[in-house]
Amino acid sequence: MSVSPSKTKISSPLFLGTGWSFPIRVTPGGDFAFSSGEQSVQEAIWILLGTARGERQMLPQFGCGIHDMVFAPDTPSTQGNIQHLVKDALTQWEPRIDVLDVTVTSAPGQENTLLIRVDYRIRSNNAFGNLVYPFYITEGTGQ
Repeated sequence: MSVSPSKTKISSPLFLGTGWSFPIRVTPGGDFAFSSGEQSVQEAIWILLGTARGERQMLPQFGCGIHDMVFAPDTPSTQGNIQHLVKDALTQWEPRIDVLDVTVTSAPGQENTLLIRVDYRIRSNNAFGNLVYPFYITEGTGQ
């Protein structure tokens, strides 16, 4: 039995996928919690940004190269490099979205913290989303 393409609903949350929620949680009933739809996409972006390249044994190219910048100074050059790495990783590993913008700024009142804001559009339903990922650079200078 085949399904006619005109009868499939591409904007369905099922099209965006369902999987374990992140972080992994157990429900009160003892099952694993799942996420689907737009929440699944946002969690996938968070996982991608939080994974260093080479960290996954069976998929060593997966991840984002920002972790190589952990001890970099907070300069416009570092922020530009991080912006580029995030855009590249999202373009390569998250086919469900179009990356609209990535901005990297220093966190006010928190030296050594950069805020990575990702603005995206989900391709299947044109829903806009964004998230802010905190990225910690350089160790404290404790004098």
